[in-house]
Amino acid sequence: MRRFLLLYATQRGQAKAIAEEICEKAVAHGFSADLHCISESDKYDLKTETAPLVLVVSTTGNGDPPDTARKFVKEIQDKTLPADFFAHLRYGLLGLGDSEYTYFCNGGKIIDKRLRELGAQRFCDTGHADDCVGLELVVEPWIDGLWAALTKHFMSSRGKQEMNGALTMASNGSWRTDPMKPELLHIESQVELLRLDDSGRKNSEVLEQNAVNGGQSNALVADCESSLTRSIPPLSQASLHIPALPPEYLQVHLQEPLGQEESQVSVTSVDPIFQVPISEAVQLTTNDAIKTTLLVELDISKTDFSYQPGDAFNVICPNNDSEVQNLLQRLQLEDRREHRVLLQIKADTKKKGASLPQHVPEGCSLQFILTWCLEIRAVPKKAFLRALVDYTSNGAEKRRLQELCSRQGAADYNRFVRDARASLLDLLLAFPSCQPPLGLLLEHVPKLQPRPYSCASSSLFHPGKLRFIFNVVEFLSNTATVVLRKGVCTGWLATLVESLLQPHTCASHANGGRTLAPEISISPRTTNCFHLPNDPSVPIVMVGPGTGIAPFIGFLQHREKLQEQHPDGHFGAMWLFFGCRYKDRDYLFREELRRFHKLGILTHLKVSFSRDASAGEEEAPAKYVQDNIRLHSKQVARVLLQENGCIYVCGDAKNMAKDVNDTLVEIISKEAGVEKLEAMKTLATLKEEKRWCICLMHVDRFIEVKTDNIFNI
Repeated sequence: MRRFLLLYATQRGQAKAIAEEICEKAVAHGFSADLHCISESDKYDLKTETAPLVLVVSTTGNGDPPDTARKFVKEIQDKTLPADFFAHLRYGLLGLGDSEYTYFCNGGKIIDKRLRELGAQRFCDTGHADDCVGLELVVEPWIDGLWAALTKHFMSSRGKQEMNGALTMASNGSWRTDPMKPELLHIESQVELLRLDDSGRKNSEVLEQNAVNGGQSNALVADCESSLTRSIPPLSQASLHIPALPPEYLQVHLQEPLGQEESQVSVTSVDPIFQVPISEAVQLTTNDAIKTTLLVELDISKTDFSYQPGDAFNVICPNNDSEVQNLLQRLQLEDRREHRVLLQIKADTKKKGASLPQHVPEGCSLQFILTWCLEIRAVPKKAFLRALVDYTSNGAEKRRLQELCSRQGAADYNRFVRDARASLLDLLLAFPSCQPPLGLLLEHVPKLQPRPYSCASSSLFHPGKLRFIFNVVEFLSNTATVVLRKGVCTGWLATLVESLLQPHTCASHANGGRTLAPEISISPRTTNCFHLPNDPSVPIVMVGPGTGIAPFIGFLQHREKLQEQHPDGHFGAMWLFFGCRYKDRDYLFREELRRFHKLGILTHLKVSFSRDASAGEEEAPAKYVQDNIRLHSKQVARVLLQENGCIYVCGDAKNMAKDVNDTLVEIISKEAGVEKLEAMKTLATLKEEKRWCICLMHVDRFIEVKTDNIFNI
């Protein structure tokens, strides 16, 4: 077989899962994939690698490569490397990203650009998959094209010799570009894709079927609306190309419980975990606000946990208890919830490199694993749906699951599964004849991720305390039935602090022992660049609408204490652009901000109220933060271009961050008198100099984690 090196750079497992899929499909096409995480530098050597290289790279944070790729990127960015350092290397790269973020697929683009600068050449076009519209729209055809591209590479590099018999399964397809629907044309970079048309290949099955039920008339089906459980023509009559069945590899044994107590400490984590009590909880918004925002204070005085303003930390949270119980009931495992789960690899598995899931602790109860270890809210991937097909007895239900995981059913999958935020439980309730074994769930349901939050305090201002804020997320899950759900973590925290909660009008007081303080588990996050400048004389601009104000409260508290300690020191100007809907409903930290402004710590406070007609003393005639920035364009440009200041943006990744980015490009172009492209280069330089820092957030809803981007708040 023809060997190629397959590396993945992942933050939360998405890139790894795709790389594993490539690895499993390779054999059927006459190739052997040598699969490694890009961080495992002791297992491969690109300096001497002669086989073609395939990379799957995700993006995290503000367009950064994932943590697992940091060392690799640092090494290849060494300025002393010669221009032909990788001249021997032939590679193909698939980047994962989300076009809701400013720097789409930038993790892959950084590696792609540097490899070419060092002489490496592509043997197939780079793919940029967009999680905003569905990764599979690019991932699936890119993988299909990979086999013909590899075949072409080996033929051109070794001559048109007789290929290994195994290669006869690969296609001799030609280059083509699959037509895209108009609504998908905004995807930043579409690759020229190879498509294999060999209907006999083993990595997919072609199902020749007609309507959902043979006896059901086409007219009746046509009159129906499509839904999660039902399709209409042409899909209901189409021949389907469905994925290969993922090989099962876990053997599960349930043992009688030992009666030992389990705690959150059993949750696996690479970072140290601290169990800390909640000392205070305050509702920051009024009861008639559109969103409920809570402030929670943790007592860290008896731990070694430390932080500085701008840092973030992880909250380890459980799944909703009623959803766990409903899942146990649906799996007919209610009476075995306390049984210990023991796992081993099946002796006859065909999965290459199969290993036990590290996020499932050994010997814990089934209830504990479903509560603390598995992301049961995760939207099931197509590979999971394909696996469920074989455990579904009803013909109509089986056909519908086949449709949802097929290429022809991509639009229905996006509409009824992905966009509807359908969970595993939703699917099992919608398809009652589906009876999957527990091992299948443990193979496909991802790890329950801790939720990151920005610190909203300074340890100088609140010694021994750590504060953070969040919106209690509520959303409708419109699957088979419409269900109102709360965010996994925010819903849990809101319930946890009910006994402590003070209304927004109350002064801040410690718990004082009135009730037993609930405890939560937290862990530190890796150091980031979202910190105040080392030189306090550097002026800064802060942009933080809604809960995006969190790190800036820490900045202001920290600056107040520094100015108290150094009364003769020189401190730069601090601008804050804050935005909310209504002045009297969701103006977070209003009194604190006014006090900072009055003391001169916050030199400029600019507030926008997007839905409030009444004017306030801080309000400019602007609805959104970017409008207010535009109104003060000369001052902002002076801070950034003449005074070497810094700008920090924290908030919604979907809209606000992009709007602020576009506004800054516009301001720099106007005030510096340069073209838009030059203004964009200036902004990129600010980012490189760590003077343009962004902390992106997206809401904690269903966690099909947006492709390895950062904060869920």
